[in-house]
Amino acid sequence: MKACESCSDRVNIGCHHPHKPVWSRALGLVFIYLPILTLPFVILSAYLTYFSLKLVGAENVKTWGDFLPDRASHRYTLKDQIIMDGSFKLSFSQSKLFWILNCTWYCPYSVGLFEWHAYMVKVVENWWCPFTHARKDSYTDGAIDQSFWHIYPEEKAKLHEDDKNNPIFTKDADSE
Repeated sequence: MKACESCSDRVNIGCHHPHKPVWSRALGLVFIYLPILTLPFVILSAYLTYFSLKLVGAENVKTWGDFLPDRASHRYTLKDQIIMDGSFKLSFSQSKLFWILNCTWYCPYSVGLFEWHAYMVKVVENWWCPFTHARKDSYTDGAIDQSFWHIYPEEKAKLHEDDKNNPIFTKDADSE
């Protein structure tokens, strides 16, 4: 058995990376940073989703900040940031600023942004479409008090029983 096969529930990357040619790893690094060009559009999309929820009456919607780690939780500062040793002196990995910008700003803000956006899209989905499907259980972090269909008794009556009483779509699921 290969070392990577023992990690079937994980993405196998560390076992392959040292064997990849330098050009491949360098191109992969470029591809990591190209999406920075799209961040303004993703931020705009997230805020449009946020404000659309607010405009239709949503309260207690989490903000981007709810998905960011506390600044005090970062292990390193610019003063004590560790760096990679290497023979190529122009390598970004030998710069403290590179690691601080990546690990304190780019990664947590990007991950937080996409988690926030995914959360809000789940809220939108639960609001407009309280119809169960095979992946709907993964939408629990976007649970709502009542869906659009649940607030109108005549429309709620049309829902399948499982949709009428799903706690993802209605806070009254167990009381009916």
